[in-house]
Amino acid sequence: MRVLLVLALATALLSGCAPAKDDDFIVPIVPPSKVDVDTPALRSAKAAAGIADCTPGTGDNDLPEVTLPCFGGGPDVRLDTLTGPLVVSFWAGWCGPCRKELPYYARLSRDYADKLGVIGIDYLDQQTEAAMDLLGDTGVTYPQLADPGGDLAGKAGLPPLRNLPVVVLVGADGSIAGFNIGEITSYSELRQLVSDELGIAA
Repeated sequence: MRVLLVLALATALLSGCAPAKDDDFIVPIVPPSKVDVDTPALRSAKAAAGIADCTPGTGDNDLPEVTLPCFGGGPDVRLDTLTGPLVVSFWAGWCGPCRKELPYYARLSRDYADKLGVIGIDYLDQQTEAAMDLLGDTGVTYPQLADPGGDLAGKAGLPPLRNLPVVVLVGADGSIAGFNIGEITSYSELRQLVSDELGIAA
């Protein structure tokens, strides 16, 4: 009986991480998380990678009224106070397509630094040290929040977060200008999305 229970649990966990169509990754089903996203190891790795600290907002937008911790230490941020135009990238270390995308967002944050903000949210990710290492390996330096417990799941103003990666674009007026679900396969595709939804060219 114990063997059957273990096999059933293993099958359920594996099915939650199985790739969906177009190589999107289904978010794993996890219990409420008490993962610490601000540890000495994470702070050290964040500093070594040169990842910018989080800055609490002073604006108003249509993102959910949810406060998230800064990944690797720093001030908490309430999403609906961030100022647009803004690109919000939902990713996780366990998500293969997200790993491919991160360098595009890193480049976007540099090339468009004077035109828009870029922020990442490590979503439903309990392997925090591996996730922070991934940011360093892919050259990410823009601010990062963390939602290991899935507080944003099903919140109004966001597209479904069942499959990652997801990106949400917030306009200068605070409205949700658009979003994309699934892998962005090139930097030019990301630039085109920003141009189409936010009207911002390189």
